[in-house]
Amino acid sequence: MAIRKIVIEGDAVLAKKCRPVEKFDDRLAELLDDLYDTLVDADGCGIAAPQVGIIRRACIVDVGNGKVEMVNPEIIEAEGEQHLQEGCLSCPNQWGVTTRPAKIKVRAQDRKGDFFEFEATELFAVACCHEIDHLDGILFKEHVIGKLTADAMDEEEIEELLSR
Repeated sequence: MAIRKIVIEGDAVLAKKCRPVEKFDDRLAELLDDLYDTLVDADGCGIAAPQVGIIRRACIVDVGNGKVEMVNPEIIEAEGEQHLQEGCLSCPNQWGVTTRPAKIKVRAQDRKGDFFEFEATELFAVACCHEIDHLDGILFKEHVIGKLTADAMDEEEIEELLSR
């Protein structure tokens, strides 16, 4: 297990659509372990393979309830709308309020290739959408309402933005 270098915005790998994972082997297990170590080291809540330069459909989300590893994930249902502030490990010092689904259902595979499904709401849904977007070459900035800021906004600033 190792901490990998996080790719920063501007690197072409972040704009590429990732290829599906086809081999569920020790290399995939090592990638998932390294992604998690890198996520913990960076104090984030999600990370995707392209953020460490690997163009494969694999990501991890951990919003405080334990890690969820997703291989070849897809959002199969989405409903409602929510607005939360997002940042990204690949876009340092950039924050913005985004519009994301309030509830999603995801279908993915685990590190052994077994399929599973789960539902997500609130921050968990936002983080899953954010990481799955990375697998399609999309940065959170494409979902930002208003402007990006260099620092996280407080609740009052977010409410003011949403009321415009």
